[in-house]
Amino acid sequence: MSINARRNRMALAAAAAGALLLVAVASEARVTKITISSTTPAFNGQAFGDVGTYEQIRGTAAGELDPLDPRNAVITDIQQAPRNANGNVQYTATFTMLKPIDMSKASGVLVYGISNRGGRALGFGNIGVTSANPAGDGFDQKPGHVYLASGWQGDLVFNPALPVETIDVPVLQGVTGPTFARFVTVAGNVNTQPLPGRGRTPDSLDTTTAKLISIARENNVGERSGVVEIPSGDWAFANCNSTPFPGTPNETMICLKNGFDPNLIYELVYTAKDPLVLGVGMAAMRDVVSFFRQAIVDDAGTPNPIAGQIEWVIGYGRSQSGRYQKNFILLGFNEDEDGRIVWDGAHPIIAGAMGQFNIRFAQPGNIANIFEPGAEGPLWWDDYNDIARGRGVTGILERCRASDTCPKIFDDFGGPEVWYGRGGVGIAGTRGNEDLRLPPNVRRYYHASTDHGGGGGGFAIEQPAQPGLILAENPNPQVETRRALIIALTEWVTKGKRPPRSEYPRVSDGTLVPATAKAMHWPKIPGAPTPDNVMNVLMDYDYGPDFRYNDQSGVMTNVVPPIKQIIPTPAAKVDEDGNEIAGVKSVLLQAPLGTYTSWNPFSSGPQRGNVGGLAAGYIPFALTKAERIASGDPRRSIEERYGSQEGYDCVVRHAAKKEVHKRLLLQEDADRLIAQAAASNVLPSDPDNFIAKRLCSQLARDDDHRDRR
Repeated sequence: MSINARRNRMALAAAAAGALLLVAVASEARVTKITISSTTPAFNGQAFGDVGTYEQIRGTAAGELDPLDPRNAVITDIQQAPRNANGNVQYTATFTMLKPIDMSKASGVLVYGISNRGGRALGFGNIGVTSANPAGDGFDQKPGHVYLASGWQGDLVFNPALPVETIDVPVLQGVTGPTFARFVTVAGNVNTQPLPGRGRTPDSLDTTTAKLISIARENNVGERSGVVEIPSGDWAFANCNSTPFPGTPNETMICLKNGFDPNLIYELVYTAKDPLVLGVGMAAMRDVVSFFRQAIVDDAGTPNPIAGQIEWVIGYGRSQSGRYQKNFILLGFNEDEDGRIVWDGAHPIIAGAMGQFNIRFAQPGNIANIFEPGAEGPLWWDDYNDIARGRGVTGILERCRASDTCPKIFDDFGGPEVWYGRGGVGIAGTRGNEDLRLPPNVRRYYHASTDHGGGGGGFAIEQPAQPGLILAENPNPQVETRRALIIALTEWVTKGKRPPRSEYPRVSDGTLVPATAKAMHWPKIPGAPTPDNVMNVLMDYDYGPDFRYNDQSGVMTNVVPPIKQIIPTPAAKVDEDGNEIAGVKSVLLQAPLGTYTSWNPFSSGPQRGNVGGLAAGYIPFALTKAERIASGDPRRSIEERYGSQEGYDCVVRHAAKKEVHKRLLLQEDADRLIAQAAASNVLPSDPDNFIAKRLCSQLARDDDHRDRR
């Protein structure tokens, strides 16, 4: 949109404000009031080209939900929630906005960042960010987008004065039910641990009404050994940090008489009371986005600071908030209460399964822990018959298809989302034997051989160890690919420009296989672990009759739940070096200095051998052929691969050029990576090295052939 056209829209919006104010006081449910608490210059007043300077607006949004509206009926416990005089359910959420001060120079795109555990998500593409240069290279700001975040996670303490996004949701006073908490790898010499999250208060501090056990060993399929029930007199709902056992009674902590043993897992089952209506956070997020996209003023006449300026909205979430975004779409919240689309584009990032976001007594901050809900609903976008679990035909897009409000979607994740987050089931289904269809509005980009969110990058042979895990830290990055994807999704939404093709492992071409060394073709690397029995498999739990599995919602009456069956949970196949074959490959992975695994087992403790959460690993190549032979390593050495630094630089340049051609790498990032590699001194310089000269010649021919196509 031109600057003049945008100014005309602003004028029309101002003219309409008076008329709309007359109807703004109607009692239908929505955001009813915004309160702006501060407006301050952003990024130390830095200007971003023609867009100019940015400002930050901070405030709260109060709203109401109609519990009788079918769009809200999916919220667990909303019918029991307290109501106001209008018969509606209330909430108040914080929000933060970054916007160009001169909105006539804005792009017309609102980017909504879903907060991760309250953290503000106001753009994520900037690099080179420092305290002195808070915008880094200004990648997010240069296009002129508006950025918005708001509170949604109801178990966080609501406090608008804190620099986080929180929300005040209803509480069901007097409602009780079973719940459980786990304490894993507790530090030694500790006798008190906090209970997890708000909204899970013990109904009684009498320990005879609860059960605490310790577990010596627990594997990745839920098999336990060394289980001991701790006598009710040896622990208390109490704080023993400053008072000897039994301590000071406390409904937010437990105290163990002889202290917690770091070599044990502890599991507490108890009756909780006063649950939070957590699903209200989803509806609140929907309504906050809809208000800033559509409204001119609130009920009191407070102007929307970006009224009439938004043409498109793109929502994104990372990790926990990406899983939340999938739940949001599954439950139909991409349609507002007036039947309009909320996000035109959605970008769930590093989100394998879903989570506990609309479940009574849930822990929304947890990831994919054993016995906890997170993958009961569909992990696939299109319709699929979940025969293995007897759930019928399901799909994340079912509701938005019915209302014609599905966004364009980039499903963007890497290895730990498969090895810990069960993401392979979303590709191959619950039988693990087929490629599930991607709908036309979805693209999938799998970052091969990466850590959760990607490593720190660079071109270094040695990497730091990870405490408690077997393998070193995986440096393989995702950031450069993701910056290109941000632009591609925006162009798809705003211009209809076709995005890069999907790249991910598939059953049909043999690149998605059972997570065993044999099926993956894992090389026999001296001293290295194998992937056998490492995967955090998908287990089919029985949470009881009040749990709505296909909605990832409801009430758990069985805790800890019985395991009905193990669902095939596949992983990406690897090459002779142990690096994954399929997916988007970073420049570093195409010029490897070692094996970059998507998994990293615990080295000790009660979960030894299981995947270490979202961690990934790295096993460097030998530098020389002599070192490789001496250790018995089957992987070629760095010297054998590249010959000299010149050979390595040729491989990096070739890989970067190829990814730019595919629109999965920006030229500015390609240039930066090429310069980093040239300065890395991976090998000594030797322009006459035979291996390097032959390699560079071959790659030059490949580049020339591609350029001619």
